[in-house]
Amino acid sequence: MVVLSGAKIGADTNICSHCFIENDVIIGDRVTVKSGVQLWDGMRVGNDVFIGPNVSFTNDKFPRSKRYPEAFLETRIEDGASLGAGAIILPGVTIGRGAMVGAGSVVTKSIPPHSIVFGSPARIKGYVESLPNSETARDLSKAVPEIGSTERLSVRNVTVHRMARFEDIRGSLSVGNFPSDIPFEAKRYFLVFDVPSIETRGQHAHRQCHQFLICVRGSCSVVVDDGHKRAEVRLNSPNKGIYLPPMVWGVQYNFTSDAVLLVFASDRYNPDDYIRSYSEFVELVREEP
Repeated sequence: MVVLSGAKIGADTNICSHCFIENDVIIGDRVTVKSGVQLWDGMRVGNDVFIGPNVSFTNDKFPRSKRYPEAFLETRIEDGASLGAGAIILPGVTIGRGAMVGAGSVVTKSIPPHSIVFGSPARIKGYVESLPNSETARDLSKAVPEIGSTERLSVRNVTVHRMARFEDIRGSLSVGNFPSDIPFEAKRYFLVFDVPSIETRGQHAHRQCHQFLICVRGSCSVVVDDGHKRAEVRLNSPNKGIYLPPMVWGVQYNFTSDAVLLVFASDRYNPDDYIRSYSEFVELVREEP
């Protein structure tokens, strides 16, 4: 093991043999770095991180011998994340809090908190159920079977709804009323479509705005998280929706190629209403009375 003098390493951290750590590296507490790992300038590793054997990091997108950039790209591994053996992490990305990267994966873009990714390039395949009483993915064809019924999840006031649906020889129709079926008066709507299967949407919470999501075509998965509990729901029918109140972190992923997601919002667009950092969101939840 070789550790250069400028590196900062936290308490109770285990660095195994055949590792190299450069100067501009910060490692938190209770981190495990297995054998064969090199941590280059610009690495920022949080607390309780696991880095498996032979994980490869890079800090220069266009490396040339004896040519150095003015500053190396910063790569961040946030608290509690785990990186499987042989994963390759490209420079400048962030591995979110509690995320898990599968062995041999190639991470080319930042990874959301608590997501499970693997493959080349790494794609989101699910979410870690690390919070108490988290609920697994639900197929809404089996949930809330009665028209007009509502199911309350364990996550902060989040509800799943099944609206009316009518079918005859002329086609099908689904309808929802404000605010009896959709529990607020909408002031805005937007549509999300043509999402590549490798991409995620959302990844934020709102301070005041309420939202109601319906996948009117195709299907997608919705993860809801209140900082204490987490649940995942599969939206797969135009008469099924999910209500997200304020101060709930929402992520949409695993879109089918034909998916069209309709979102009703209680307020007009206000950038100040968004909480885009999961760490900030968790802190705000902890500060609530």
